[in-house]
Amino acid sequence: MDPRLRLLRALDALPNPLADRHAFVGFDGFVDTVVSPVARRDGPGEAFTPFGGIAEFGQQVLAAAGKSANFEFHPRQEKMGGNGPILAGALLALGARLTCIGPFGRPAPHPAFGALARQAELVSLGEPARTTAVEFPDGKLMLGIMRGFDDITPAALEAALPGGRYRAAVDAADLVVLGNWTMLPHMTAIYADFTERLLPGLPPRPDRIFFFDLADPEKRSLADLRAALGALARFAPFGRVTLGLNLKEAQQVLRAVDLGEEPETPAGLRAAAGKIRGRLGVALVAIHRAVGGACASADGSWWRPGRPTATPRISTGAGDHFNAGFAAGQLLGLDAEACLTLGLEAGAYYVRMAGSPNRSELAAFIRKSDAAADLKP
Repeated sequence: MDPRLRLLRALDALPNPLADRHAFVGFDGFVDTVVSPVARRDGPGEAFTPFGGIAEFGQQVLAAAGKSANFEFHPRQEKMGGNGPILAGALLALGARLTCIGPFGRPAPHPAFGALARQAELVSLGEPARTTAVEFPDGKLMLGIMRGFDDITPAALEAALPGGRYRAAVDAADLVVLGNWTMLPHMTAIYADFTERLLPGLPPRPDRIFFFDLADPEKRSLADLRAALGALARFAPFGRVTLGLNLKEAQQVLRAVDLGEEPETPAGLRAAAGKIRGRLGVALVAIHRAVGGACASADGSWWRPGRPTATPRISTGAGDHFNAGFAAGQLLGLDAEACLTLGLEAGAYYVRMAGSPNRSELAAFIRKSDAAADLKP
């Protein structure tokens, strides 16, 4: 059966099939200012020509060496950011219940997290980090200030949910998402706290899903990355472990675990997912890019085409929507190929609509695609 048909049947299920599913998501939090880089200013407001791509912008940056330069970033949007909060918002839109932990502001959450605070249990660890997301047609540059992440430690998480509430929140979760390893310097220690202290004290849950997102580990040392990757298999006795990667992250992981390189083709990405899964000893690896994605489990590997667009309304957060869609598919009990399809469709909706779809919106989006015109669930 076509995976889109399996997906649509799950999305159309009534009542909400995710209503009794609970996710635990942590531990970052940003306020993102999305901007367009101005190449030429012709007048006030929108009267400017943006840079055509990152290479063009980079050439001007290089030309400023030994001199100086002024760059204007035209603000487009201030919004909730961070791998955890964006993924959490996408899961909420699809119908899941949620506890989200991260630096969201004190004493009250920053207004950017207002919608999330109204729909989920939000536990704040302090003030949010800040990112200027510079969006180009061919990618984005994320310029971050995140010093407060130094304080997010196992002890800080326990203190934020004292009296056994931290362990109880994990115990209640069908899905545990641990994202943004790269920017959280104590995340490997948090992994160890989970597998050595928290999880061994909980009742067995073989069906619990652990979802990991590294978030571009290029700036971390090879030794740090290898230690984090080695820690993932230690979650396996407590549930099903999934590692979500974009293309660049997959290439970095392949090099880190001495698996060489794979071509940027459907077959190459399927091979990469399978190799990484086997080497790390996890249940599933998913790799996504705009043109499509691949995943691998013990049962095999799959590729599904994506739906790239030449005119995205937003790109910051697209990967988080892929991860949220994939994880939602797992909560729905879908097979790996259908989970991959759900992730790609959720990401495609987001970049076109600049918002997170609910179940009916996503189902309608899938049905309207040319590729799904023949589906009649």
